[in-house]
Parts: sequence; C-alpha cells; structure tokens
Amino acid sequence: MSPHDHGTPAGHGSAGDHARHGHHGPDTTHIDWEEFATLLEGEAALNLPLYEQVAHWVREQLPAGSVRRVLDIGSGPGAVSCLLAEVFPQAEVVAVDATPGLLELARARADRAGLGERVRTHVAELPDGIAELGRADLVWASGSLHHVGDQRAALTGLAGLLRPGGLLALLEGGLPARHLPRDIGIGRPGLESRLEAAAATWFADMRAALPGAKPEVEDWRALLSAAGLTPTVTRSFLLDLPAPVTDAVREALVSGLSWQRGALEGRLEADDAAVLERLLDPEDEEGLMHRPDCFMLAARTVHTARRG
Repeated sequence: MSPHDHGTPAGHGSAGDHARHGHHGPDTTHIDWEEFATLLEGEAALNLPLYEQVAHWVREQLPAGSVRRVLDIGSGPGAVSCLLAEVFPQAEVVAVDATPGLLELARARADRAGLGERVRTHVAELPDGIAELGRADLVWASGSLHHVGDQRAALTGLAGLLRPGGLLALLEGGLPARHLPRDIGIGRPGLESRLEAAAATWFADMRAALPGAKPEVEDWRALLSAAGLTPTVTRSFLLDLPAPVTDAVREALVSGLSWQRGALEGRLEADDAAVLERLLDPEDEEGLMHRPDCFMLAARTVHTARRG
C-alpha cells in the first residue's frame, strides 16, 4: 500500500499515475515504492494546490475543533499528512504506509515544517494492519484502496476506525490526466489515448495479481454504505496547469512518462514507443523539455461518508 495519487502527474490512467504502479521490465506489476520516492515527492509538490482544496472542503464537513486524530492511509512521503496537520491544527496526524523508507521522508518533512510533535508515522500494510491503527475522527485514504485485493473488506476495516460522527474521505477515481494535444506533430494522433488504454490493461493485471484479489464494482458510495457508513458528498477537484508550464512541471512529466515507459514495455506498438523516446529525449526539440504545448490537466474524485 502506498499512495496512488498523493500527487501525480496524475490521476488514474496518466503517465505518472500508472508509472507509479510499475517497475522497469516487461509486463511487470511489481511496485517498488522506495524506488519511486523522488517521483512521488515531485508529484506531491505539483498537486498540493489540489489537495489543499480537498482538505479545506473536508474540514467544512466536520464541526469546528472536533478533529483530534487523523489517519492518512497510504501516506507515501507525507506531503498530505503535513497538509492535514496544518488544516486541522488541533489534531494528531498519523502517516500510515507499508514502506518504511517513505515514512522516513514523511518524518523529515514534518520536522522541517515544525509539525514533528503532531505528525507521527506508523508502518502498516492493508488490510492486515488496519485494526492496530486506533480510532480517529478523520480517515483520509487517497488512492490506497485499489492496491488491496479485497477492497470491500479493507473499506469496512477503515470505517470501523472512525469515532461516532467521524468522516472517511476516500479519494478514488476521477479522470485520466492529459499532458499533450491530440496531435503533437510526431507519430499518430491520439498517443495519450493509446497510453491510457495500455495502462488500463496493466492496471487490471496489477489488480488481479494482488493477494486475495476480488472483483468489485467500483461504486464507491455503495461500498461506503456496505461498510456501515452514511455517504455524504461526492465531488471532483481539478488540477489545471495550462501551457506553457514551468521547468518543474516539465521535469515531473518527464519523470512520470519515463516510469510509464518502463511499466508499459511490451504493451505498446513500436511507433508509439519510438514517439515516447523522442518525448523523453532532453535534446529533441519535440521533447517534453522543449515543447510549448505540454500541460497538466486532471480531475480527482472525492467521496465522503460519516459514521453515525
């Protein structure tokens, strides 16, 4: 378990998102989260404005001062954990992840931000480690559920951690991110649509390979109800960084697309693979580091539900 979208470049189906699920090598679905640490931190920095919107929106659904303990499930390097500590200044925030190396980064981030006394870390794997997390007023789960074979059981476990009146904020779904026009002047038009299709197949393979994997209709509101919660609001938030983008955004796009190239090795037509090489070449004028038309546009969907 680790964040699916505690940052992108980003959103289910995008270069960065599916790259994060992959590992260099043909048709592999192994995820080495410590190897992705640099990518995840870069993504988090770019996506922080979106998560700020989400966090403040979630805060509006809770009585003022009522949040004393927050669990950030699949926290990764802790960018959102620290954000939650700022948005809920009376709360202890627990960054929960299965990867110790990412939690070390979360601890360092919290210390740098002067939040070390209120942000702590906890190593736990979903679903086995849920019961040991203790009760909370807010459970924040961003892109972590789909890394669990039995999503229904994991969601029920997380719901059981909520104190009466507590809220679960589930960030799953949205729209695939886009970074390029349909026709980029090299290769066949529609490259990103084909990348999304290949990534969707990869994602299905990843899901099927998870321990205890069970097929599930991803009707998140219905699953929240089945977990014993009362669904409240569903809303999508936009990350919109139009062209021309900064060098930092370009570097993030290159990093994410590089990982996707490895994850989708053997799944792409030769001409699309060749276009990817050009896009990633820092010396190619058609590459991402030089193109005037690359951008970042994604939508994240958030579902909230309350325990009675």
